[in-house]
Amino acid sequence: MDTRPDTLKSIFEPRSIAVIGASRSPDTIGYVVLDSLLRDGYTGAVYPVNPRAEVVHSIRAYPSVGELPGPVDLAMIVVPKEYVLQVATECGVAGVKGMVVISAGFREVGGEGVDRERELLAVTRKYDMRLVGPNCMGVLNTDPAVSMNATFAPTAPPTGNVAFLSQSGAMGVTILDYAREYGIGVSKFLSLGNKADISSNDALEYLRDDERTSVILMYLESFGNPRHFTRIAREVTQVKPVVAVKAARTRAGERAASSHTGAMAALDVATDALFAQCGVIRVDTVEGLFDMGMGFGNAPLPKDNRVAVVTNAGGPGIIIADALESQNLQVAELTEVTKKRLRESLPEEASVSNPVDMIASADADSYRSVLETVLEDPGVDSVIASFVPPLGVHAEDVARAITDTAAGRAEPAMAVLMGRKGLRESRALLNAASVPAFIFPESAVRALAGMDRYRRWLERPAGRVRNFEDVEGGRVAGILEDAGKAGRLRLSEHDALSMLEAYGIPVVPSRAVATAEEAVAAAESVGFPVVLKVMAPEISHKSDVGGVIVDLGSGREVRGAYYEMMERLSQSGVAEEAVEGVLVQRMVTGGRETIIGTTLDPSFGPLIMFGLGGIYVEALGDVAFRAHPVCDIDAAEMIRQLKGHRLLEGVRGEQSVDFDALQEAIQRISQLVGDFPQIAEIDINPFVAFERGQRPIALDARVVLATEAELQTDPLGLRGPARGGSEPR
Repeated sequence: MDTRPDTLKSIFEPRSIAVIGASRSPDTIGYVVLDSLLRDGYTGAVYPVNPRAEVVHSIRAYPSVGELPGPVDLAMIVVPKEYVLQVATECGVAGVKGMVVISAGFREVGGEGVDRERELLAVTRKYDMRLVGPNCMGVLNTDPAVSMNATFAPTAPPTGNVAFLSQSGAMGVTILDYAREYGIGVSKFLSLGNKADISSNDALEYLRDDERTSVILMYLESFGNPRHFTRIAREVTQVKPVVAVKAARTRAGERAASSHTGAMAALDVATDALFAQCGVIRVDTVEGLFDMGMGFGNAPLPKDNRVAVVTNAGGPGIIIADALESQNLQVAELTEVTKKRLRESLPEEASVSNPVDMIASADADSYRSVLETVLEDPGVDSVIASFVPPLGVHAEDVARAITDTAAGRAEPAMAVLMGRKGLRESRALLNAASVPAFIFPESAVRALAGMDRYRRWLERPAGRVRNFEDVEGGRVAGILEDAGKAGRLRLSEHDALSMLEAYGIPVVPSRAVATAEEAVAAAESVGFPVVLKVMAPEISHKSDVGGVIVDLGSGREVRGAYYEMMERLSQSGVAEEAVEGVLVQRMVTGGRETIIGTTLDPSFGPLIMFGLGGIYVEALGDVAFRAHPVCDIDAAEMIRQLKGHRLLEGVRGEQSVDFDALQEAIQRISQLVGDFPQIAEIDINPFVAFERGQRPIALDARVVLATEAELQTDPLGLRGPARGGSEPR
């Protein structure tokens, strides 16, 4: 099937529409969809289809789509689920190009519904049609040349430059209902429903080139093909912002908890990682989605993150300043010239530092004068103007002052109007002048922070995925083949370290032994002092069962420690057959402990993690994730993202660790799991980092292989061509 974005023109820009299931009963969806098309002035031909009515809405009705007098681009199907397949076939025979199936009762109900949707998709592909839904609420295009409202939403949104994509019909109704109140002008709206054919990926490609859309807002519950989403979203965000609410946050399966990486990945980090790598701004709530729509849809992007705050009350100013700091925005430092001008125009009691508190006596002229002054300050990139209505000052007058001063400037201005009197009218004034108007301070800051994050994304270098040629793929393949023949899903630590070494990850010199005498010989080989570790893949924390003894400086100490360890394991209840041997390692001191890991997400494929290691990974959980493949910029951002980043930079006279070496190690691990998709989990903890010029070193490693069921999912198509399915794009 043709998946080019221009094939969605039959959905968004149809020249004619058939409403199949059009009804004369006002309480039916078939009535509302037809009424919406007529009421909002659709510019094309509309054909009601109803075999039991000659006229619907004063328009001649037809018994079937095959008997229509002219060609049809789009069919709106609103019939009981039992008749959808028949109607879709009739549409295909009649040459209809696109269908929007509003009818429910398909994959979302399970059982027979799954088969019913599969058959519908087969008909769609047989006749080379495009399909929205099923189980959706329709499509909307406010372009005056089309003026199409083919939805059953009770309220039509104002025309604007914001496109909405919603997987939930109920959320779609909410979005369109509140768009006017929030001052968000809509260009396109699409309810995706079950995404049997057209997915969010298809819609993003279409909207990327839509000149009437400058920002895309999304409500998603699932991805179609994450690999394709990443590629498409990265292209789209280079030309216009994409903001998303991703609902249905689910935990990973029980197997994921077998490693530190898997346990951390259970907290919905896959979506965060994916969005971070393709520039999508994620918000947690629909309210946040509206905030971003107001900001991106009305104001220009800030040039930097320095914000001026202008208020007539101290409390809101403090709240805004605190919110700015929490969102990594700076409270701008005003110049002395600016402060002098402010002192000349404000009462003595006013504060001319940022936040600028004009006190309660400030009127509309005060706002006009102060905003002009701070916006001319070279250290101000954006401004938030807050107003709490005192006696004698009207919100509408202040709103006009803000629009007179801030509208049309290169620096974005946000307004926060608190209190109820005159609020609706004032916000309407501001929104009409493209000045986003909010009720609460945090909303304005959230919108500005999202815009600043997008600015930084546009300035971010493209990044490069390195392909290291000095790796020993054959060595890794041999280790994995031996594990497969033995039916083992967990590698011994010796094999795990050997695998890392084959991919250029420095590992501590180690020897696997089975007796005390072999341990002594191994210690002499790797060099004293040494550490003894039990090799038992099923034991997650070796020290808890006495399976680690450190700082052994002689052969005699090694021999004694070996027997002592065997006794400790026995007393801890570790079965003899669970112990595969003992690992003798050279003891490493100094450095700072980090962790590198991977886990296989059933939808997104391999996720790569970096964080503070050792005991800190469990105590603090200070980690960052990215989806495979990880480029050099991704790796650098993972390190900088840590709250404990300064510990790696060095505190109290310590030298910084070698960040280039850490970034390279992250990319090498990314290549390893890409080359060998049968790897389900890797934990390198601790991975000790040292000062510049000294390579980091892996002291401990755990590797878990995927089960046959996990291998069958092949989420990224790494073992062959991308698979089809109910969400092929």
